[in-house]
Amino acid sequence: MPRLLSAFHGSGLMARVLRSASWLMVGYGGSQALRLAANLLMTRLLYPEAFGLMTLVTVVVVGLNLFSDVGIGPAIAQNPRGDDPDFLNTAWTIQVGRGIGLFTVACLLAVPVSRIYDEPDLTTYLPVAAVALLISGFFPTRIETAHRHLIVGRLTVLDLISQLIGIGAMAALAIATRSVMALALGGVITALAKLILTHFLLPGAANRFRWEPAARSELMRFGKWIFLSTALTFVISQGDRAILGRYLTMEMLGIYNIGYFLGSFPIMLGLAVVGRIMLPVYRDHPPDADPANWRRLARLRAGVTLGVGMPLVAVALAGPQLVDLLYDPRYQLAGPMVTLISLAFIPQLIVVTYDIVALARGDSLSYFALMLVRALMQVGAILLGLWAFGMLGAILSLAAATLATYPAVLWLTGKYGARDLRHDIIAIVLGGIAAVAVIRFHWAEIAPLVPL
Repeated sequence: MPRLLSAFHGSGLMARVLRSASWLMVGYGGSQALRLAANLLMTRLLYPEAFGLMTLVTVVVVGLNLFSDVGIGPAIAQNPRGDDPDFLNTAWTIQVGRGIGLFTVACLLAVPVSRIYDEPDLTTYLPVAAVALLISGFFPTRIETAHRHLIVGRLTVLDLISQLIGIGAMAALAIATRSVMALALGGVITALAKLILTHFLLPGAANRFRWEPAARSELMRFGKWIFLSTALTFVISQGDRAILGRYLTMEMLGIYNIGYFLGSFPIMLGLAVVGRIMLPVYRDHPPDADPANWRRLARLRAGVTLGVGMPLVAVALAGPQLVDLLYDPRYQLAGPMVTLISLAFIPQLIVVTYDIVALARGDSLSYFALMLVRALMQVGAILLGLWAFGMLGAILSLAAATLATYPAVLWLTGKYGARDLRHDIIAIVLGGIAAVAVIRFHWAEIAPLVPL
């Protein structure tokens, strides 16, 4: 035990990785726990259709955020000038302009989106929720600086406090209004709290408007492919709900969203941690530069796979009982969805630590190519799955798309010497065995989702 604890101390890479990973897990785990608590409270104050409606609002807001991402965070983490005030202030100026633009576009889209989904209330709730995009444009770059140097303890605490403030306000509004407006305003209040807390309580100089041509050119050069890549990230992360919103009732979409929230928790935690810690690791210790770097990364990759894979299987195993325990009978069908969604994410254990290597090397074009393949596979798999097997097919498409993308992952990992076939084979074999065992155990609950 003392030896294990000593690994967290010092200024070396692995010590910083372990500390940052721990804080990120605490932050993400705490964030999801607060979301779950809020979700449980809201399901008792509101109605299933409210969650379906808010799912569509979230799809649009997240979609706008991703479709316009110019890679400010990765650029600060990766660029040699990532600590230069002129570079940071130019990045912040771009970020502010982006936030203003996103809010404007969201307001313009409210009416067309409400007509696409035949939900007139979206014209009210979408502009309100989009105020969070405007506020987030003013977030200080000190947030990204903390991630760049793997020093995220205070930031994690501030994030959790912000979320707690937003949830408290949302609950109070829900009790007072019994309206979806409470859900829309909750995100706005969370963003405002985070802006105030990080501005005053994170160390470092405050941002100022700055437009240095050299910094702008570097940010735009790196960000042009990130812009396209994150647009594809929307398709990958939100495409299922955007498509299902056209096929399902608002009640069923709300139930699916609850199942997705619970079932995806372990893999989302893994992505949150990996996305922040692997880029600095790949940047400072490229796997093709030294065999010792490759071995270090292989150990780290195995730890991530085990640390994410075991919770995925545990959530899949507990899915129906978890929903029965936490929710009332209106949400019972979310139980088998939790099981299947968790199992559908098992193939991602193979690839979750790989794609960030391209960004660490400044190769946003290769990263875009991988995301393009992944998005095409995801959309094709969802549409084919819906056509062939309905809701069950849509869920299983999450696994099918990841497996179909694997050849592109092999190409990227081979390019930078990060490929680890032994890890991949072991992960998919053990994951497959676990998936079959869980499906057999819960077949009685899953069977109603199988189309006759």
